Amino acid sequence: MSKKTIVVCDHIHQSGLDILANDSEIELINAADEPKDKLVSEIIPLADVAITRSSTDVDAAFLASAKKITAVVRAGVGVDNVDIPGSSKQGIVIMNVPTANTIAAVELTMTHMLSCVRAFPYAHNNLKLDRVWRRQDWYGTELKDKKLGIIGFGNIGSRVGTRAKAFEMDVLAYDPYIDPSKATDLDIGYTKNFEDILACDIITIHTPKNQETIGMIGSEEIAKMKDGVILINCARGGLYDEDALLEGLKSRKIAMAGIDVFNKEPATDHPLLDLDNVTVTPHLGANTKESQRNIAIQAAENAISAAKGIAYPNALNLPIKENELPDFVRPYLELVQKMGHLSAQIMKSAVKSIKVTAKGPVSDYVESMGTFATVGVLTESLGDQINYVNAEFVAQERGIEIAKEVKPNTSGFTNKVSVKLTTAEGTISIAGTVFDDTEQRIIEIDDYILDVEPKGTMVFFRNTDTPGVIGNVGQIMAQNNLNISDFRLGRDNKHQALAVVRVDGKVTKELLEQLSALEACISVSHATL
Repeated sequence: MSKKTIVVCDHIHQSGLDILANDSEIELINAADEPKDKLVSEIIPLADVAITRSSTDVDAAFLASAKKITAVVRAGVGVDNVDIPGSSKQGIVIMNVPTANTIAAVELTMTHMLSCVRAFPYAHNNLKLDRVWRRQDWYGTELKDKKLGIIGFGNIGSRVGTRAKAFEMDVLAYDPYIDPSKATDLDIGYTKNFEDILACDIITIHTPKNQETIGMIGSEEIAKMKDGVILINCARGGLYDEDALLEGLKSRKIAMAGIDVFNKEPATDHPLLDLDNVTVTPHLGANTKESQRNIAIQAAENAISAAKGIAYPNALNLPIKENELPDFVRPYLELVQKMGHLSAQIMKSAVKSIKVTAKGPVSDYVESMGTFATVGVLTESLGDQINYVNAEFVAQERGIEIAKEVKPNTSGFTNKVSVKLTTAEGTISIAGTVFDDTEQRIIEIDDYILDVEPKGTMVFFRNTDTPGVIGNVGQIMAQNNLNISDFRLGRDNKHQALAVVRVDGKVTKELLEQLSALEACISVSHATL
């Protein structure tokens, strides 16, 4: 297989570059230091996938040169500098990395909240810069017993809520796109009435920036707030109407504001900077060493998945409008695609039918899962010819039956999804779930109960359940200079076992033949995600 070229347009952490450089199927071009005109005119035409940050605009000029590009990964959350409609017309999938900076943004929000209630930056400057010791000028207030209103209760908002609870705050969440239990299970209040949020002592916003949320806090909303309210925005610039915010702060209707993001950045001459009741930072939401490393690693892994046609994590412009889906659904879409791809690699024969079964709240999205599973299955045989738009049409043309089924959830998991693939050679069923919002796991393969992370190169070894098998498999792996990174074993009630062995390196024909020659072996196969 020819190598896929991934171009890194802007600076990312070295950890991400190392992942790209060490993949034998990827050709890395690090163009972060190249002039933008050269990048667009000479380097982008070579790319199959590009990784960008805020310094590179995915605009008309970029897209005109992107003759081969199938996906762009925005290494971060915001895609303000990406022409998503134009990319969609050209068939380019746009992905972002929305969760890698979660903790950094959460902690910065708490920093601004604490700084506002204690006027910390001003007391600090008064002593350190002015050399004035006046404790009586800096009486603050406490977070304890204050009512915090959180607008947007996703990865960041929910974690702000749990930390605020630790400060003994009364927390209320507003997010019409979540199940209320996501808040109430954390002992956090939930409301569908936005007016309830406006009555809070402190308000923080954690929503995407879109037509619905731009300027959602304006003069009318501020007028309904408590006198002396505190407002925090560490999400996206423009969610608060900046003119209304300025007037509210000047009149002291708003006692303090903590602002990390602005409509136009850099905001070095913004009128908010002239006020004495604002704490400001220059868009530092993702600026921790841990966050930058996580962003780079996730961006690199996502770019590789897209380049190989395995999956498009956090895609923003897929036809099912993934950006409108609840956060908890997205990992399941990616998981069913991986399970479909995995099943096709294991079976390696003509596909007759694909059946997706869903249990739990995620079953509301079983139709979309059918599309993702079909892409996963057919990618093995069709490669780049299959996508989210044509998947079910191609399947129909090939006489492949696609079924979607919802069943009552008796699994013991909040959600459970499975893909059953029927081929000319037989069937395989793979089931999975997601832990802690993002941790994907395969929990069943046929009748075997397992706990397998769906990633990397995996060997599937089915055998009679007799002593010494694990040692024999390990010995053969060592003889073939393959390091075992994970070994998972499941057993059934027929005295058979299935081992899923994740290895670092390439699985050769010789290795499979040696494993097949073991007396206990029933079947052996391998797959790579």
